[in-house]
Amino acid sequence: MPRKRYPEPRMWKIKPPIEYPMEVKYRPILESLVPLDPMSLIRLKRGTPEEEFPSLDRNYTVMGRILTLNMYKRQYNRATDSGVIFSDVIQPGLEDPGQLSGPVSVGCLAGDAQCYILFCDFFDRIIEAYHGYKMTSNQESDFNYDNLKGGDDFDREHVLGCEVRVSRCVEDFSFPVHCCRGERRQLLSLAKKALGQVEEELPGQLHSMEELTEDKLGEALTMETATDLRRRTGVSRDWPDARAVWISKDGNLAVWINIDDHLQLVSARTDSNIKKAFESACVHLQKLEVQYRKLRHSFIWKQHLGWVVSSPAEVGTGLKASVQLKLRHLAQHKRLQNILERLRLCMDFTGSSEVYKVSNAHTIGFTEVELIQLLVDGVKLLIVMDRTLEDPEGSIDHLVPAQK
Repeated sequence: MPRKRYPEPRMWKIKPPIEYPMEVKYRPILESLVPLDPMSLIRLKRGTPEEEFPSLDRNYTVMGRILTLNMYKRQYNRATDSGVIFSDVIQPGLEDPGQLSGPVSVGCLAGDAQCYILFCDFFDRIIEAYHGYKMTSNQESDFNYDNLKGGDDFDREHVLGCEVRVSRCVEDFSFPVHCCRGERRQLLSLAKKALGQVEEELPGQLHSMEELTEDKLGEALTMETATDLRRRTGVSRDWPDARAVWISKDGNLAVWINIDDHLQLVSARTDSNIKKAFESACVHLQKLEVQYRKLRHSFIWKQHLGWVVSSPAEVGTGLKASVQLKLRHLAQHKRLQNILERLRLCMDFTGSSEVYKVSNAHTIGFTEVELIQLLVDGVKLLIVMDRTLEDPEGSIDHLVPAQK
């Protein structure tokens, strides 16, 4: 049977657009009067890289040690799609150059996720120097809290409290140091939607920073404020606009929105059970991640970096866990700093007598479970050492560990 042929469409039936002679005549003139896009008028009035290279003589950050003129030249004329240039990245380290003695900061912040790719020559070296992590490796993630050994058996005389903080940034948005008001408000709206979806299984309340008081935070959580450093680096621009915190009904869990990163989940306890705090952080962070995926705004993950956040000091897992540890004798020991480095821990004075905050020093190169395990094992060893030093003749040389 022969195939049926359909007649070709008659092109003459399609009417051409009507053209008005006066419009055709004056269109070029009218178009020339339309103002240009303001962004097309921007011209950065900068000198040569040699003229713009910052003074790093008294800069004690990792950035101050790593950055050279040749590296600066290679990054100089690059900009991310959202407009972050290299000067924006290193400005936090110029605002806060650090001190000769004391903890060393990275001295830089990414304005968006693309910074880690576009300025990889710089950021890779920063991460390697700060974390001792080779960027040729791939980061892994593990939220299986059942794999953690211990953490619920600390000596209550020494461990007075614990906290697990996990930071996340969201795809398609600039980071707090660079984002505009509109982006910040969109991020708050996304957080409200995501938290609203888990309200039945996780009851709590969202508070804006304007209405937040210490009483609403409870005993376990600590207040976030627009510190002087946040002001100088631009993180707290327009404070407290679109900043908020969600607090669980029991007061042990909080989600900070638009502070140092898009989200920071904090699981805190007034007892010594860091295993429970870690479990709570894992469970509820994964629930939030599911909701953000449904909203088509996933948390940022890169294979070689892990979870991407604004500070290279926290990429990988974005996890900072800490315990409040009472040390009567070890805190003054001459080998303490070396011991902490071997354990991959850091220690800060809390302001209370003989009480110190001990936390993981690095966030990349280990999974979440491995980082908590390092903290648990390290704290137990520090307690043993402190007890050993109760004896005036006691020595801890045999307890000093190998490098973890």
